[in-house]
Amino acid sequence: MKILITTDAYDTMINGVAVSVRNLQSALKAAGHDVRVLTLSQSHHSYVDGDVYYIKSIPIKIYPDARATVSFNTPLLEDIIDWAPQIIHSQCEFFTFVFAKKLARHLNIPIVHTYHTLYEYYTHYFCPNKTLGKKIVSTGSRLICNHADAVIAPTKKTEHILKNYGVSSPIAVIPTGLSLEMLQKPVDENFQTELKTSLHIPENVPVLVTVGRLAREKNIDFLIEQMQTPKVRSRNAHLVIVGDGPDRSRLEALVSDAGLRENVHFTGMIPSENIYRYYHLGDIFVSASNSETQGLTYIEAMACGLPVLCMKDECLNTILNPEVNGCFFEDSESFAKGLMLLTEKSRISFLKNNALKTAENFSKETFAKRAVKLYDNVILRYHTMPVLYYTLPGSVIHHFQKRG
Repeated sequence: MKILITTDAYDTMINGVAVSVRNLQSALKAAGHDVRVLTLSQSHHSYVDGDVYYIKSIPIKIYPDARATVSFNTPLLEDIIDWAPQIIHSQCEFFTFVFAKKLARHLNIPIVHTYHTLYEYYTHYFCPNKTLGKKIVSTGSRLICNHADAVIAPTKKTEHILKNYGVSSPIAVIPTGLSLEMLQKPVDENFQTELKTSLHIPENVPVLVTVGRLAREKNIDFLIEQMQTPKVRSRNAHLVIVGDGPDRSRLEALVSDAGLRENVHFTGMIPSENIYRYYHLGDIFVSASNSETQGLTYIEAMACGLPVLCMKDECLNTILNPEVNGCFFEDSESFAKGLMLLTEKSRISFLKNNALKTAENFSKETFAKRAVKLYDNVILRYHTMPVLYYTLPGSVIHHFQKRG
C-alpha cells in the first residue's frame, strides 16, 4: 500500500507526535508498505530527503518549536501526486493538514487523522481566558476531525472528548506503538554507575524518574512539592527530571527555593537513542500530568521495567493496574503511600515483570497492523459510499462534489 503521512512534527522534535510518526513510518516500511512523509522544514527552504518532503516554514511563538508555512502551492506536491498514494494519514491539525486535504481532493483518496494532543490543556499558550480557549479548541477540533474520513484516538479518554466536541467522523481507538527494542537494549552497569555519580545520586536510595517537556501542563510542580513532604524526605528519595522546555528555569528556581537541589536533578534534553539509560536510573516512574492523550512515557518506563506512580487519569485505565504494575495518586497522601508500596523490596521483582508484560502490548508492529486494517476499511468505504466534500476554512476552498 502507498501511504502518505503528513505531520508538522517530525525528526527534529522530541515529543509524542514525532515519536509516534517515526515509529509508525518504520513499522509500516518493515511490513512492506511504501511510505512517504510530508512535513515542515526547519528553514526557509523546501527540499526532499529520501522519502521525506520538507516544506519551507518559519517559527511562530504560540508554542515552543512550533512552525508555520504559507507555501501551499509548492512544486513538491507534484511529485507526491505522480507517486499516487492510496491514503493519507494526517498527524497534526494545523499546516500540514491543509496539504493533506489538498492532495486528497486532487487524488480522490481518503484521509485518516490521528488526534494526538488534548489542546484544551494548552490554552494558556494562546488564550488568557480558559473558557474561551476551550471553546476555540472544541470548535477547531470538530471542524478538522469532521474533514477526515476516520479519526484515530490513542485512548478511550480521547475518544470521549472528541465525541463531546461533536466529532461525527468514525473514531477508532488505536494505542500508539513504541520501538520496544530501543528501550530494552542491554544496560552497561559501569556507565549507569558513572551516570548516577555525575548526578550526585547516592547508592541505595529510591530514585524517581519523570520524562517529558518541562511545561506548565505537565504539573511538575506537584512532584517537586512531594519531595518536601516528611514521608518522602524520610526515605531520602531523589527525583530525576529528564527533558527541557519553557518552564525549566522556573522549576529550577522552585527547587532551589525549597532547598531541594541535593535531591532533585535536571538532566536537560536527552537524545532519543539514549533515553533508556535514564529510565534505568530509576526505581519508579512518576508523573502528575493530566494533559496526556495516552502517556507514551509511561509505557516507555514500563518497557524498561519501571512500575509507574501517576496522577489518576482516564488515559491510563487500560495501562496501569493498581498494585500490579504501579499505583495512582490523587494527593500527597496517596503519592507517599504509592511510593512506599512500589519500593517494597519483596514486591520489586513482581512489579518489574508486570510492567514489562504490559509494555509488550504496545509495540510499533502491533500499532502498524491495526493502522493498516483501518486503512483497508476506510479505502473500501470511501470508494463504495459517495460522500460530499466539506468546505475547509482558510486559503484552500473545496467545492461540493460527489466522490466515488
